[in-house]
Amino acid sequence: MIQNTNVLFILFMEYLFMSTMRVVLAGWQDGTMTSTAFDSAALAVAETASDAVSSPAVALTIAGSEATGGAGAQADLKTFQELGVFGIANLTCIVSFDPKDNWNHRFVPVDQQVIADQLEATTAAYGAAAGAPAVLDTVKIGMLGSPATISTVAAALAGGQFANVVLDPVLICKGQEPGHALDTDQALKSHILPLATFVTPNHFEAESLSGLEITDVETLKAAAVRIHELSGAAVLAKGGVRLEGPDAVDVYYDGETLEVLCAPKVGEEAVSGAGCSLAAAVTAELAKGATPLAAARTAKAFVTAGIRNRVASGAPFDALWQGGPR
Repeated sequence: MIQNTNVLFILFMEYLFMSTMRVVLAGWQDGTMTSTAFDSAALAVAETASDAVSSPAVALTIAGSEATGGAGAQADLKTFQELGVFGIANLTCIVSFDPKDNWNHRFVPVDQQVIADQLEATTAAYGAAAGAPAVLDTVKIGMLGSPATISTVAAALAGGQFANVVLDPVLICKGQEPGHALDTDQALKSHILPLATFVTPNHFEAESLSGLEITDVETLKAAAVRIHELSGAAVLAKGGVRLEGPDAVDVYYDGETLEVLCAPKVGEEAVSGAGCSLAAAVTAELAKGATPLAAARTAKAFVTAGIRNRVASGAPFDALWQGGPR
């Protein structure tokens, strides 16, 4: 009942604002309203509108910044916005593709104290202790990039504020030496995976986490089950375009329900930001109160539409457009 009342109030305020502005603009155009009167009317409308405080669901992404805008925190925030969620980003690194080196990654980590400062500010502003109308209890984990960053983030997650922890397990980053990459992968599996409530591995990551070779839908199902057994989290294992056949296939498993999510492939090439946006869509839906399975279904449909309406650029890859489902 309270939620319905809030919706009606917001709709009324929008109607009042638009009606008032139509009268003001009409008077301005026909010369019956002076500039002073116009300014006074506009100020009154602004003051009235400022009384309508919104309380949307809130979600945090802890991820890297990706310079082309197709992936990373940029993709997460656009996804949150499209799905009606107030998005917050805490940056862990800056990734920029190098067009002079076959578009490989250039990786710059954010200082650990800076990451800790971001997390402190975010949780102080929107945590349950802050008394804010919209409580932040849902987070998406993206690119962390180093064992040190993983330790910093794990410490923040261990505080218990987040009921929903969606892990998009980035297990490799081109441009890092193999030893560092291996250490990072092991730290992620040891310190972040056990804290996750929902995991969204791609084909490679599902193989790495499960220890299985994934060649078809049946082995993708087995991998999803294995990852759930290891983590206790709901799993949305992505086959994407990696598996043969006309459909892009993902598998959801939460310990009870196993469901295959299919959509016709849109081309045979991977699209930048698809994995980030899928995990971000799951995050947004969980923040709004959806069940994990419902969140997975919505995320699949959202990403499929975004790929269908993807954005081309001078880079050798297209980017998912979060506005595609409109």
